[in-house]
Amino acid sequence: MKKKIIVAIADGLGDRPNRELGNLTPLQYATTPHLDFLAAKGSTGLMDPIAPGITVGTDMGHIVLFGHDSTKYPGRGPIEAAGVGLDLIEGDIAFRCNFATYDGSVIIDRRAGRIRKGTEDLAKALNNMQIDDVVFKFKEATEHRAVLVMRGEGLSAQVSDSDPKAPNDGKPYNEVYPLDDTPEAKKTADILNKFLQKAYCQLKYHPVNIDRVAQGNLAANFIITRGAGRMTQIPHLGDELGFSCSVIAGEDTVLGVARLSGYTAIQHKNFTGNVDTDVALKAKLALRELETNDIVFVHMKATDVKGHDNDPKGKAVAIEKFDEMVGYILPHLPQDAIVALCADHSTPCEKGEHSGEPVPVVMSGAGILADSVQTYDEEACGKGRLNRLTGHQFIWSLLDYLEVVPKQGN
Repeated sequence: MKKKIIVAIADGLGDRPNRELGNLTPLQYATTPHLDFLAAKGSTGLMDPIAPGITVGTDMGHIVLFGHDSTKYPGRGPIEAAGVGLDLIEGDIAFRCNFATYDGSVIIDRRAGRIRKGTEDLAKALNNMQIDDVVFKFKEATEHRAVLVMRGEGLSAQVSDSDPKAPNDGKPYNEVYPLDDTPEAKKTADILNKFLQKAYCQLKYHPVNIDRVAQGNLAANFIITRGAGRMTQIPHLGDELGFSCSVIAGEDTVLGVARLSGYTAIQHKNFTGNVDTDVALKAKLALRELETNDIVFVHMKATDVKGHDNDPKGKAVAIEKFDEMVGYILPHLPQDAIVALCADHSTPCEKGEHSGEPVPVVMSGAGILADSVQTYDEEACGKGRLNRLTGHQFIWSLLDYLEVVPKQGN
């Protein structure tokens, strides 16, 4: 019988034994009665998003978790652009950007003092700018972040970053150059360099920046770019296979992959990237979306943030918030529902960055065989009946419970 599925994703969940936690991982250290309940009632295993030892970003991790082959990755720029709601067409070149502070020769601060207000007005001053036959679409994202899209004929994503990415500010921005010998890459680099200078002229005396300087704050008077990607069509698996899907998240990257995948993206101002995110509301919306959809993904970012912060106890707290979210969901599930637990990658606290280690996974609910595993963690799930599988195998195994995966052969 066709099922209903909720997939709960704890970003960057996987970790390593940590001395601060008595040689336990944050997941082993945390108190997680609801995650353990699902593990004890279901099938468990370990998942490599692509393959053992291959490190992936949040963007690639969710390309895979949303059912796609990793070769469909369009680059971070298009994903970020879709995440903030820009409509992209095939051939657009998109970039991740920062508002920055520039003194005419060096970047004083590549985050413009982590500006929080006024970026919408600054973005409007740059949006729809045209240089030669190229139109620039520009939109603010969270805090100092923004996205830029170049639209026109004969463009290429094979261009360098202007972002100096210096650990300490005070270095010039990098002039953009082509990464191959094609005329398309040369044209893109030349026009983007013109845009950066024109943007500086537009922003330098913008009222937002005049006010910021008067109040003793850094001006957000420059744009630095990175992560160029060319928009290509990502398959809409829901349309192709015949299922409906919603994604609930507060992370622009995750929402961007959802939109490019043709899934309904649900966000709310109370969804943050930290432990103060509204997990009760996420659970409520997940249950609401399950009423009219076959599969619902609900995402939590805080576990990844604490891994990057090298904060194992903080990561354990974030995991307990994830458990709390799952606890809000469980009592209200329809009888034919399956709940899956997973992550997009590991972010070990000792490394402070993503790693290629596998993440624990669970499938639990109607029609799922239970194995002998009783707890949800990196060690216990390694003994489960799902064994070790790729992200593609994990998600397509779930899609099979929707009875939408095509039969192979006769």
